This record gives sequence, C-alpha cells and structure tokens, in this order.
Amino acid sequence: MNFIRKIGETPDAKDAAEALSVLREWAAAADPVEVARLDPAIARLLPEGKLTNYPDLSRVYPADFAADAAYRATLPDLQNGPSSLIVGAKAQIQHVGISNFRLPIRFHTRDGSDLTLETSVTGTVSLIGEKKGINMSRIMRSFYAHAERTFSFAVLAAVLDDYKKDHDSVDARLMMRFSFPAKVRSLRSGLEGWQYYDIALELMERDGRQKRITHLDYVYSSTCPCSLELSEHARATRSQLATPHSQRSVARISVVEEGPRRLWYEDLIDLARAAVPTETQVMVKREDEQAFAELNAANPIFVEDAARSFAERLLAEPRVGDFRVVASHQESLHSHDAVSVLTEGPTFVAESIDPKLFSTLHRPG
Repeated sequence: MNFIRKIGETPDAKDAAEALSVLREWAAAADPVEVARLDPAIARLLPEGKLTNYPDLSRVYPADFAADAAYRATLPDLQNGPSSLIVGAKAQIQHVGISNFRLPIRFHTRDGSDLTLETSVTGTVSLIGEKKGINMSRIMRSFYAHAERTFSFAVLAAVLDDYKKDHDSVDARLMMRFSFPAKVRSLRSGLEGWQYYDIALELMERDGRQKRITHLDYVYSSTCPCSLELSEHARATRSQLATPHSQRSVARISVVEEGPRRLWYEDLIDLARAAVPTETQVMVKREDEQAFAELNAANPIFVEDAARSFAERLLAEPRVGDFRVVASHQESLHSHDAVSVLTEGPTFVAESIDPKLFSTLHRPG
C-alpha cells in the first residue's frame, strides 16, 4: 500500500480505507496491551473486539443490591464539589432551586374545615459565588418532612428554615400555588356553583427578615364606560339599538400580610369582590344573566378604575401592608389588551417588567 502524499494534501476516502485496513491487520496480530497503549478504541475495530483495559459490565439490574452507609459515602457529589468545578463566572446566584414540584397539601378554610388540594411548590435559595451548587432533592425532602401538617405560613417558615440550614444559605424563598374552590351563589336564581381561584402563598427571607405574601387571581367582567355612554347616546339621539362592549378581565392582587391576625383566602376574595363586584358567574339562569347585565351597567370600569378600586379596599385593610395590583382587560373591541400596574410600598417596586407578565393573566374558558 502506498501512503506517500504531498505535504498539506488532504486524505480522501480511499486513503482512509487503506489506512483502516492496515490498522486492522496490525491490531489482529498485536498484543492486546500494545493495542491499548496505542489507543484502546482500536480494539473496537476488530470483529467482536473488546476494550482489554475496561471491565466487562453486567447488563442485569441488581434488584437485591442495598446501598449501605459505607457505599453511599463513596458516591460522587459534584454539586458540593470544590469551587474549581464552577462553570462560568463565580457570581452569586440570587435564586436557585426547583419549580412545579407537586404534592397534595391540606389547607385550613375560614369556616374551620380543611381542604386537601394539589399544590405546586417552588423552592429556591441563594448561592454564594464560591459554591458550586445545591442539592435539589433536599428541598423536596424538607417539604415532605412537613407535608402531613395542615399548612400555614408558620409551617412554611419551618420548611424554609430546614432547607436554608441544609444549604447553608442566607436567603430563601418558598411558593405554593393551588386552585382554591369556593361556593358562589348566583345573583337571582339562588343556584350555587364552585368558583376556582388561583392562589399562591409566598414566604421569602432576605437579610434575616421574612415576608408573607399572598397572590390572588380575580376574574371579572369589565364594561367600558365610554362604550356604555356611546351606546346610550345612539339610543337617545337616533333610536339606534347599541350594546357597550364588555370583556373577561383578570386582576392579580399580591399582598404582604401584616400583624398577628390571619388574612384568610376567603377574606381576600371578598375584598376583591367588594372592590369590583362584576365577578364572572358559575351557575346562571335567565334571571341571573339579566342581573349580570344590570350589574355591569351599574359598575362600568376602565382598567385604571379597577386598579384604584382594588387599591382603595387594600389600603383600608389593616392586615395588608405593601401590595401590588396587576390588571388586564382582555378587550372585545380591540385586538390588544388594556393593562395597569399599581404598587404600594417597596416590596413590589420594579423598574423592569417581565415581558410575559400580562400574558400570564389570560384565562381561557
């Protein structure tokens, strides 16, 4: 075989085939140790070739194998490895953890009963720049240690303390999201139906101080005051039938709880309903539909009005400290939404808005 090529000449497929043939011929006759010294992968080129410096591995799952303490001590733990293993900048990470870890959680209700609800948990801790990472499963184990208790902010605080201690972390945050059912009576027929409210409980600790935050998504109908007046003008001046436009709207109300008295989920729902009474309905007969039209006409509301109406009630509630109202009126007149954000206090002040903040308020039927 002739492998003489000009300097800089790129080998082609024919050259590669000839070289492979020579390599196989040499490897078939060579000592296995000699093959391994050159490159263990050469053995794979031979018929039924094996890596002589690599053990034969079992392909049968060892169902009876038990990992004792001594064995567990030998297991590698890269996340708790030295700072030399850090990839990228040795910068502090404000939040690192898990999201959407789900389990059934028992909650108290205002009337003294308990509800078990599927709950989505997000748990994060801060991570100093010189530490490689955290053990994600410890967050879950901390939660399971308290999962049989009826949850409150006090229980959340115990979970937070546990996993903050496990990770030797300064700051930490826990959030639990669930859909809270409440029976709502129709406006005139007397029927009742279950309304579901998206609620999140958040406990955050920063610089040794804890804050308890409750988030509520409240869904309501908003009738445009301008459209209402224009419709009435058409009726009065031209005897022209016209209807004002209304749309499904959502307000995300986030409040920092203050003081020793508990702010129940039902309390926050009642507060929202008192501020904007045109909540979407569950069970409806004809008399209820007519009543809802009358209720909307009695409470026409721009998105600015909605934010301020919620704020008025929140400012008057002694159990509420800082708060934020994010409202979205998902227009039936326009192909875009009308939105507003109102904050009180430093907790929710932000110079930048999450690009998808308002899209998370859309509520399909």
